[in-house]
Amino acid sequence: MRVLLIEDEVLLAEQVADGLRDQGMAVDLAADGLDGLHKAGANRYDVVVLDRDLPLVHGDQVCTALAAGGGDARILMLTAAGEAADRVAGLTLGADDYLPKPFVFDELVLRIRALARRANNAPRVLRRAGLTFDTARRVVTRDGRVIPLTTKEMAVLEILMGADGAVVSAEDLLERAWDEHADPFTATVRVTIARMRRKLGDPPLIETVVGAGYRL
Repeated sequence: MRVLLIEDEVLLAEQVADGLRDQGMAVDLAADGLDGLHKAGANRYDVVVLDRDLPLVHGDQVCTALAAGGGDARILMLTAAGEAADRVAGLTLGADDYLPKPFVFDELVLRIRALARRANNAPRVLRRAGLTFDTARRVVTRDGRVIPLTTKEMAVLEILMGADGAVVSAEDLLERAWDEHADPFTATVRVTIARMRRKLGDPPLIETVVGAGYRL
């Protein structure tokens, strides 16, 4: 899952981003509305977490532009303006959800995951080839045996399972499971897939399609 966090409070943004990364999400940061619009246009995101009171371009304008753009990203407004009228205004602008500050981090994570499932039309529990992945509880099992995957490995597995047997390119995995700082010329994806194969056991579940990518 890839998330764009547009928040001008630098300390808060870094704390939230670190927490979301610990949950296996790839997170890009933007400190103002203009940079947020640029990144949203340049990358594919599952969820945009958007502060309302932003410099350069106000969060309301960012929300309207993103909603009008017709992209797949869901918008979660995260702001100190928490009155009922503010929530209604934010949702009217095109936001999919609204969470007032201060907030409970665990609730933020659950809301982001729920929005991402809606964006990708994915069920909470994924099943394929004997694998079961409860994306809310972050538990992976194979034929009833718990598989101890890292958060990044879970992110890759979620993409592969969500593809429903289709081939996913290494570039697509890198874009969706890592953030904007990932080096596209590294062997990160290949190394991660190799670790996952060892953990998932035999018979092998992840197939390499030469010149195309990977599929489950």
